[in-house]
Amino acid sequence: MFGKKSQPPIKSLIAQGSCIEGNLKFTDGLRIDGEVMGDIRANEGSPSILVISESACVTGAIHADHVIINGRVMGPVHAAELLELQPKAKIQGDVAYKALEMHQGAVIFGQLRPTNHEVSDKPLLKLAANNVEKTREDAPVSGFGRI
Repeated sequence: MFGKKSQPPIKSLIAQGSCIEGNLKFTDGLRIDGEVMGDIRANEGSPSILVISESACVTGAIHADHVIINGRVMGPVHAAELLELQPKAKIQGDVAYKALEMHQGAVIFGQLRPTNHEVSDKPLLKLAANNVEKTREDAPVSGFGRI
């Protein structure tokens, strides 16, 4: 969804120092620099992006297409397309995603669940160690020695 297409614009901001108590629904893009105590959900039917900055804290469930986290989240996170966890991301809750990008330093206290179960589209892998048709001399040389 976000590979070559342009992302939706970020039209809303919850600034640092602001605190929202209650559930939020948004369209297109939302950036949170402050604090939200409630669920955050993107409207369905159009692409969405949610950015939770380093200074942000969210207590509640999150649902959006593309979610970028570099702050704290206490609650479940559901990214319908892509979840990006930047180095200072801290999540206490289960995480569901279609694609995941996780930087070193990000921490998740919960279960990771991929949402796409399209295993049949992927080719089967065959381990070289189980391939009895090749002899030792025919096997390719790797950086770790002969197989």
